[in-house]
Amino acid sequence: MKIKKYGAIDIGSNAVRLLVANVIEERDREPQFKKSSLVRVPIRLGADTFVSGRISEANTQRMIDAMQAFKLIMKIHGVERYKACATSAMREAGNGEEVANSILQGTDIEIDIIDGKKEAAIIFSTDLNQLIESDSTYLYVDVGGGSTEFTLFSKGKIINSKSFKIGTVRLLNNKKSENKLLFKKVQNWIEENTSEYKRISLIGSGGNINKIFKMSGRDLGKPISYIYLNAQYQFLKKMSYQERISELGLNPDRADVIVPATKIYLSAMKWSGARKIYVPKIGLSDGIIKSLYFNKL
Repeated sequence: MKIKKYGAIDIGSNAVRLLVANVIEERDREPQFKKSSLVRVPIRLGADTFVSGRISEANTQRMIDAMQAFKLIMKIHGVERYKACATSAMREAGNGEEVANSILQGTDIEIDIIDGKKEAAIIFSTDLNQLIESDSTYLYVDVGGGSTEFTLFSKGKIINSKSFKIGTVRLLNNKKSENKLLFKKVQNWIEENTSEYKRISLIGSGGNINKIFKMSGRDLGKPISYIYLNAQYQFLKKMSYQERISELGLNPDRADVIVPATKIYLSAMKWSGARKIYVPKIGLSDGIIKSLYFNKL
């Protein structure tokens, strides 16, 4: 048996994460991927980009500090290979490349700023295929801080995929009229692409749906119903930001974004006619580890 250690850095619009995973290799067996450590830092880059179009000096410095800390954590774990990927906040920032260069100079960590298509492709390299029943239809919805990736699967094949600039941090910072237009675009795409399929289930990805799933107390692999999710949405919406922190124990950087995130998942269920949502708790960082191991990155 051989154990290799890999690292993945996911630079999102709401938070920055480091995942350290063990890859267990045994003769005549598929490699096993086990999470060893997950560190999440609430650097909300989207609050800069989606308001001013640039990442602030303060957040650039916080990023440099975070990457130095991540480097030390990976050194302690004995990580042999790692990859850092950044999504919509750095992609859309006027100084995104500049910030990536500052981080490279300050920490030796090279950041790959990826587009929505590549982000979706990396996520699909996870264990998603184990969840998908070969004869069923699924709408995969990955809600981030700056964008949401939608992918329609049917009979194990990708039918269509699209990334929309509709993310939780963006929705909080946008005007209501802008959000209305964004939701309308998503509605049109979902309805157009799912109309010919009778029974569709959602697969939800992202920190917010993971949190709702955890709060539901369901066993891994069991779906959440539309009725349950809608009840949770109404419940969360009625609470103040402070109540969500004090009474539900949510992190301050989760307590505000969880409401728009739930709205995105609910809307996707409504427009596709899905009655249930599966939450496999996989994301970009899991995909980075797999892609690194299989030399796809």
